[in-house]
Amino acid sequence: MENSPFNLDIQNSNTDSRIVAALERISQAFRILLWNESKDFSLTPIQIQVLIFLLNHGEEKRTVTYLAREFSITKATVSDTIKTLSQKDLITREYHQEDTRSYTINLTSKGQEIARKTSFFTKELFTPINKLNPAEKENFLLNLVGIIHHLQKAGIISLQRMCFTCVHYRPNHPQGEHFCNLLNIKLENTDIRIDCPEHEEKQG
Repeated sequence: MENSPFNLDIQNSNTDSRIVAALERISQAFRILLWNESKDFSLTPIQIQVLIFLLNHGEEKRTVTYLAREFSITKATVSDTIKTLSQKDLITREYHQEDTRSYTINLTSKGQEIARKTSFFTKELFTPINKLNPAEKENFLLNLVGIIHHLQKAGIISLQRMCFTCVHYRPNHPQGEHFCNLLNIKLENTDIRIDCPEHEEKQG
């Protein structure tokens, strides 16, 4: 407890603790922004997150199993969310012929409209980010990706469709520090993706 970053004596004398405390404040801002957006549409934050995810990802990811893994919640919670969104005419369920217990979740036109509107809930964060110069943005991105990668390896957060966890990614390649075997190109630091549609998860 004495070494907690929320202990002000520790926090104010240790840069690492101040960084952790700052990240906690930013996570709080995300929760507030998402909550404010969800209230405007009489939805819950997780319902908004699911709608935005469905809008931006292919049908192979629009299943109960995948959503449970994506948001680190139970399948039962996802099913309840989908049931409510269906009742609000925001999604439809397309059942698979080979297994009628499984289905793909699709947005209705109304669901697409709300997903597009709510997907800008983070717009206020762009104001300080836009003030950074290109080198600062590059370093900031790499540091954030490194933190996310560590948290994923530690089992704290689940599936990450980022370059560092992809079978196609090759670090320290002869052609560059970052290299994509799928695209057969060197990746600049600013090319590192957080969510890649071609991502194939690396095992082990």
